[in-house]
Amino acid sequence: MSSMTEVSSLTGRLLVATPALADPNFDRAVVLLLDHDEEGSLGVVLNRPTPVDVADILEGWGDLAGAPGVVFQGGPVSLDSALGVAVVPGDEASAAGSRPRGGGGGDLVGFRRVHGAIGLVDLEAPPELLSPALGSLRIFAGYSGWGPGQLETELADGAWYVVESEPGDVSSPDPERLWRAVLRRQRSELAMVATYPDDASMN
Repeated sequence: MSSMTEVSSLTGRLLVATPALADPNFDRAVVLLLDHDEEGSLGVVLNRPTPVDVADILEGWGDLAGAPGVVFQGGPVSLDSALGVAVVPGDEASAAGSRPRGGGGGDLVGFRRVHGAIGLVDLEAPPELLSPALGSLRIFAGYSGWGPGQLETELADGAWYVVESEPGDVSSPDPERLWRAVLRRQRSELAMVATYPDDASMN
Protein backbone atom coordinates (compact mmCIF):
# COMPACT_ATOMS: atom_id res chain seq x y z
CA MET A 1 0.00 0.00 0.00
CA SER A 2 2.16 2.89 1.21
CA SER A 3 5.94 2.75 1.35
CA MET A 4 5.53 2.53 5.13
CA THR A 5 4.75 -1.18 4.70
CA GLU A 6 8.42 -1.81 3.92
CA VAL A 7 9.09 -1.64 7.65
CA SER A 8 6.28 -3.55 9.26
CA SER A 9 6.11 -1.91 12.63
CA LEU A 10 7.09 -3.98 15.62
CA THR A 11 5.85 -1.35 18.07
CA GLY A 12 4.39 -3.02 21.12
CA ARG A 13 6.18 -6.32 20.51
CA LEU A 14 8.87 -7.85 22.68
CA LEU A 15 12.42 -8.44 21.57
CA VAL A 16 13.79 -11.39 23.49
CA ALA A 17 17.57 -11.76 23.40
CA THR A 18 18.66 -15.03 21.84
CA PRO A 19 21.56 -16.96 23.33
CA ALA A 20 23.47 -15.82 20.21
CA LEU A 21 23.34 -12.15 21.23
CA ALA A 22 26.82 -11.22 22.43
CA ASP A 23 26.24 -7.68 23.79
CA PRO A 24 26.40 -7.85 27.61
CA ASN A 25 23.98 -4.91 27.82
CA PHE A 26 21.34 -7.23 26.43
CA ASP A 27 22.24 -10.61 27.89
CA ARG A 28 18.86 -12.35 28.37
CA ALA A 29 17.14 -9.02 27.91
CA VAL A 30 13.42 -8.70 27.23
CA VAL A 31 12.89 -5.39 25.41
CA LEU A 32 9.49 -3.78 24.92
CA LEU A 33 9.54 -1.81 21.66
CA LEU A 34 7.88 1.58 22.14
CA ASP A 35 8.68 2.91 18.70
CA HIS A 36 9.74 1.23 15.46
CA ASP A 37 9.72 2.71 11.98
CA GLU A 38 12.14 3.55 9.20
CA GLU A 39 13.75 6.21 11.42
CA GLY A 40 14.88 3.57 13.89
CA SER A 41 13.65 1.91 17.04
CA LEU A 42 13.34 2.66 20.72
CA GLY A 43 12.53 0.31 23.56
CA VAL A 44 13.08 -0.45 27.22
CA VAL A 45 14.57 -3.54 28.84
CA LEU A 46 11.87 -4.98 31.12
CA ASN A 47 14.05 -7.26 33.24
CA ARG A 48 16.87 -5.09 34.65
CA PRO A 49 15.80 -3.85 38.11
CA THR A 50 18.23 -1.51 39.87
CA PRO A 51 18.59 -1.09 43.67
CA VAL A 52 17.17 2.47 43.45
CA ASP A 53 13.66 3.07 44.79
CA VAL A 54 11.37 5.09 42.53
CA ALA A 55 10.28 7.16 45.54
CA ASP A 56 13.88 8.31 46.05
CA ILE A 57 14.16 9.96 42.64
CA LEU A 58 10.60 10.84 41.60
CA GLU A 59 8.43 12.39 44.24
CA GLY A 60 4.85 11.17 44.18
CA TRP A 61 5.40 8.33 41.68
CA GLY A 62 6.71 5.75 44.14
CA ASP A 63 3.22 4.75 45.30
CA LEU A 64 2.11 4.13 41.72
CA ALA A 65 5.07 1.98 40.68
CA GLY A 66 4.28 -1.72 40.89
CA ALA A 67 6.39 -4.16 42.90
CA PRO A 68 9.32 -4.23 42.92
CA GLY A 69 9.03 -0.46 43.31
CA VAL A 70 12.47 0.24 41.93
CA VAL A 71 13.80 2.00 38.87
CA PHE A 72 14.63 -0.36 36.01
CA GLN A 73 17.53 0.15 33.63
CA GLY A 74 15.78 0.54 30.29
CA GLY A 75 18.96 0.42 28.27
CA PRO A 76 22.37 2.02 27.76
CA VAL A 77 21.15 5.33 26.24
CA SER A 78 20.38 8.47 28.35
CA LEU A 79 20.80 6.80 31.72
CA ASP A 80 20.13 10.10 33.47
CA SER A 81 16.63 10.44 32.04
CA ALA A 82 13.56 8.64 33.36
CA LEU A 83 10.80 7.11 31.27
CA GLY A 84 7.45 5.96 32.64
CA VAL A 85 5.67 3.04 30.97
CA ALA A 86 2.18 2.21 32.16
CA VAL A 87 -0.71 -0.08 31.45
CA VAL A 88 -4.09 1.61 31.24
CA PRO A 89 -6.98 -0.84 30.95
CA GLY A 90 -8.90 -0.55 27.69
CA ASP A 91 -12.24 0.91 28.76
CA GLU A 92 -10.62 3.82 30.62
CA ALA A 93 -8.51 4.72 27.66
CA SER A 94 -10.97 4.19 24.86
CA ALA A 95 -13.43 6.39 26.71
CA ALA A 96 -10.79 9.09 26.97
CA GLY A 97 -9.65 8.59 23.40
CA SER A 98 -13.08 8.84 21.85
CA ARG A 99 -13.92 12.22 23.38
CA PRO A 100 -13.50 15.29 21.23
CA ARG A 101 -10.32 17.24 21.85
CA GLY A 102 -10.67 19.63 24.74
CA GLY A 103 -13.98 18.04 25.58
CA GLY A 104 -13.46 16.83 29.12
CA GLY A 105 -11.01 14.08 28.19
CA GLY A 106 -8.68 15.41 30.86
CA ASP A 107 -8.60 12.28 32.98
CA LEU A 108 -5.67 10.90 31.01
CA VAL A 109 -3.61 14.00 30.48
CA GLY A 110 0.00 12.91 30.49
CA PHE A 111 -0.55 9.47 28.96
CA ARG A 112 0.31 8.57 25.37
CA ARG A 113 -0.89 5.19 24.16
CA VAL A 114 1.79 3.19 22.37
CA HIS A 115 0.20 -0.19 21.73
CA GLY A 116 -2.89 -1.85 23.17
CA ALA A 117 -3.11 -1.00 26.86
CA ILE A 118 0.53 0.07 27.06
CA GLY A 119 1.67 3.67 26.87
CA LEU A 120 4.11 6.32 28.02
CA VAL A 121 3.53 8.49 31.05
CA ASP A 122 4.60 12.13 31.19
CA LEU A 123 6.51 12.18 34.49
CA GLU A 124 6.13 15.97 34.61
CA ALA A 125 2.36 15.55 34.98
CA PRO A 126 0.90 15.47 38.51
CA PRO A 127 0.84 11.80 39.59
CA GLU A 128 -2.57 12.17 41.22
CA LEU A 129 -4.11 13.02 37.83
CA LEU A 130 -3.05 9.69 36.43
CA SER A 131 -3.27 7.44 39.44
CA PRO A 132 -7.00 6.57 39.11
CA ALA A 133 -6.51 5.30 35.54
CA LEU A 134 -3.16 3.52 35.76
CA GLY A 135 -3.30 -0.25 35.96
CA SER A 136 0.43 -0.38 36.61
CA LEU A 137 3.49 1.77 36.18
CA ARG A 138 7.17 1.09 35.76
CA ILE A 139 9.94 3.68 35.74
CA PHE A 140 12.98 3.18 33.52
CA ALA A 141 16.31 4.99 33.60
CA GLY A 142 17.64 5.11 30.08
CA TYR A 143 16.39 3.28 27.02
CA SER A 144 17.57 1.10 24.16
CA GLY A 145 17.87 2.71 20.75
CA TRP A 146 18.60 1.52 17.23
CA GLY A 147 19.32 3.68 14.20
CA PRO A 148 17.57 3.24 10.84
CA GLY A 149 17.80 -0.38 9.72
CA GLN A 150 20.00 -1.35 12.66
CA LEU A 151 17.41 -3.49 14.40
CA GLU A 152 16.51 -5.19 11.10
CA THR A 153 20.17 -6.15 10.73
CA GLU A 154 20.28 -7.60 14.25
CA LEU A 155 17.06 -9.52 13.59
CA ALA A 156 18.53 -10.91 10.37
CA ASP A 157 21.61 -11.95 12.37
CA GLY A 158 19.43 -13.93 14.75
CA ALA A 159 20.12 -11.74 17.80
CA TRP A 160 16.46 -11.41 18.85
CA TYR A 161 13.24 -13.35 18.92
CA VAL A 162 10.22 -11.15 18.22
CA VAL A 163 7.14 -12.17 20.20
CA GLU A 164 3.84 -10.63 21.23
CA SER A 165 3.81 -8.69 24.47
CA GLU A 166 1.21 -9.10 27.17
CA PRO A 167 0.17 -6.21 29.44
CA GLY A 168 1.53 -8.06 32.48
CA ASP A 169 5.06 -8.10 31.06
CA VAL A 170 5.58 -4.41 31.83
CA SER A 171 4.81 -4.90 35.50
CA SER A 172 6.10 -8.42 36.08
CA PRO A 173 6.67 -8.71 39.85
CA ASP A 174 9.44 -11.22 39.15
CA PRO A 175 11.57 -9.59 36.44
CA GLU A 176 14.48 -11.99 36.94
CA ARG A 177 12.26 -14.78 35.59
CA LEU A 178 10.75 -12.80 32.72
CA TRP A 179 13.09 -14.05 29.99
CA ARG A 180 12.20 -17.67 30.67
CA ALA A 181 8.53 -16.89 31.27
CA VAL A 182 8.09 -15.07 27.95
CA LEU A 183 9.80 -17.84 26.00
CA ARG A 184 7.94 -20.57 27.84
CA ARG A 185 4.54 -19.24 26.79
CA GLN A 186 5.41 -19.35 23.07
CA ARG A 187 3.71 -22.10 21.09
CA SER A 188 6.82 -22.92 19.11
CA GLU A 189 10.35 -24.20 19.42
CA LEU A 190 11.08 -21.01 21.39
CA ALA A 191 9.61 -22.67 24.48
CA MET A 192 12.59 -25.03 24.35
CA VAL A 193 15.06 -22.14 24.50
CA ALA A 194 13.67 -21.25 27.94
CA THR A 195 15.42 -24.34 29.27
CA TYR A 196 18.83 -23.09 28.12
CA PRO A 197 21.43 -23.29 30.87
CA ASP A 198 22.58 -19.91 32.15
CA ASP A 199 26.08 -20.51 30.88
CA ALA A 200 25.80 -21.85 27.35
CA SER A 201 29.52 -22.62 27.27
CA MET A 202 28.87 -25.50 29.67
CA ASN A 203 27.35 -27.50 26.80
